[in-house]
Amino acid sequence: MIIVRKATPDDLTAITEIYNQAILKTTATFDTEPKSLEEQKVWFSSHDHKYLVLVAEEDGKVIGWASLSKWSDRCAYSDTAEISFYVDEKDRGKGIGRKLLETIVLEGEKAGLHSIIARIAEGNEMSIHLHKSVGFEHIGIMKEVGRKFGRLLDIYLMQKIYKSPHDFVGGK
Repeated sequence: MIIVRKATPDDLTAITEIYNQAILKTTATFDTEPKSLEEQKVWFSSHDHKYLVLVAEEDGKVIGWASLSKWSDRCAYSDTAEISFYVDEKDRGKGIGRKLLETIVLEGEKAGLHSIIARIAEGNEMSIHLHKSVGFEHIGIMKEVGRKFGRLLDIYLMQKIYKSPHDFVGGK
């Protein structure tokens, strides 16, 4: 059975291994050099109850993770986060990414976020489909903004805006 829970510092080795797989083999991230455990500790420490990190665990082993990170350090963006999620290459195609995505989107709403942004590299139709399935909408394309594996790649931008009670004032 797959359990999704809040990540702890003890999960960082597995999180780092999964992320490094994505760095070396996919365009899901535009990082190009594997991360060290020390770098990931710094990354992890920048997350809190609002910008959290979750892990998917099966039989006591972390097989995926998701995070909400600050979109920008500028104060006006404090209710907006960027979403990321990664699944161990051996466990892809089993619904783990969907479970992580659904759970972290719910947690973002509980934490009081207003908006979540996703940046998805061209060619990742599965990720686009997953994001649409939980309420993300296409908001634009950034053309040729990253180079990975010798190719210039576009980024597909998606956004989920949570509805708040005041959004319905006046019959909206």
